Amino acid sequence: MKHRIRFPLLVLLTLSIVAISPMLLLSARAAHDDTGAQAALAAAIAGPDRSEANKARDKYRHPLETLTFFGIKPAMTVVEISPGAGWYTEILAPLLKDHGKLYEAVGGGAGAKTFEEKLKADPADYGQVIVTTLKPPAETEIAPAGSADMVLTFRNVHDWLGHGNAEDYFKAFYRTLKPGGILGITDHRADPSQPQDPIAKNGYVRQDYMIRLAQQAGFKLTGASEINANPKDLRDHPVWYLPPTLRLGEKDRAKYLAIGESDRMTLKFAKPATQAQVR
Repeated sequence: MKHRIRFPLLVLLTLSIVAISPMLLLSARAAHDDTGAQAALAAAIAGPDRSEANKARDKYRHPLETLTFFGIKPAMTVVEISPGAGWYTEILAPLLKDHGKLYEAVGGGAGAKTFEEKLKADPADYGQVIVTTLKPPAETEIAPAGSADMVLTFRNVHDWLGHGNAEDYFKAFYRTLKPGGILGITDHRADPSQPQDPIAKNGYVRQDYMIRLAQQAGFKLTGASEINANPKDLRDHPVWYLPPTLRLGEKDRAKYLAIGESDRMTLKFAKPATQAQVR
């Protein structure tokens, strides 16, 4: 009788191990992939081709923590929006050049020309970058529709509010992302006790207002982080008074340097995996 009982138990145990083993292997593989992605990102941030001035701002912008929070991987297709002088591009391009793809969606003007000259000057790092034009509402094809794993925008939305076309940007992001794709946003965070200025003339945006903008385009909020928070910033001044701009020059310079760069929200959204409609 004891042998009759033990045999089925042994079979059940064996079957359980067989069923669980693939799950353990997948879990181990995912952990290994995450470790590899983290190492690749750290290497790109420490890369010799980043300018020293940009590296000096890592203590304010926290690129390792920010991009890790967004979930970036070296094999992704990523679109960076309005890259400015290329602060994050210096990290994204080396990270993605071998196994992924990087689109840089730029507007017009002198800034765009300077940015493209920066790319042309270093083909080793930037030779694979694809530059597209983003000038809503007329030009919004920043990458093929449904092709991107991730869209990233750093400290830009407040500018679009001033131009009255923020909704057009979010619609473009939604079209570009794959179902399940990620939209990562950082921006200057306004005092939640104050009403949102619809044109954000001081450069700050309320976090709840930002979330609504993304949700209206169809996105779902999947995470919020305090990685880029700065409690010293009381947000009672135009953001450009703070470093790195220091618009007032020598006036109150020590005061604003002591505050540091702005208090920033860091938000992660997803395009629903089951929602095919592009709004």
